[in-house]
Amino acid sequence: MVIKAKDMEIQHVTGLRGGDGTLEKRIIAPADENLHQRLFGRFTIPKGCSIGNHQHLGETEYYYILKGEGILTEDGVETVMKVGDVSVTGYGSSHSIRNEKDEDLEFVAVILTEK
Repeated sequence: MVIKAKDMEIQHVTGLRGGDGTLEKRIIAPADENLHQRLFGRFTIPKGCSIGNHQHLGETEYYYILKGEGILTEDGVETVMKVGDVSVTGYGSSHSIRNEKDEDLEFVAVILTEK
């Protein structure tokens, strides 16, 4: 299967998971429970915006940074994420991410669920 960029759903979401501002969420591929994949998307977070803190039970979420710089908070610990960095959050851990820079923060997010 091939999914063309022009066919990908784009959502503009305000206050995602209790975060600040409005961000863009592009659905790269639809969820597929047979593949244990709940999310495969590309996020664009402008300056001053964020995804609020949320927990992952029975699933793991990966963030792969494509552009910009973000501050990831995982279980209360802040880490600066830059291009090429990957975060892995699961096993009951919680995380959030915010953009404090002038340049947009862009990353791919994938959520895989347990069997």
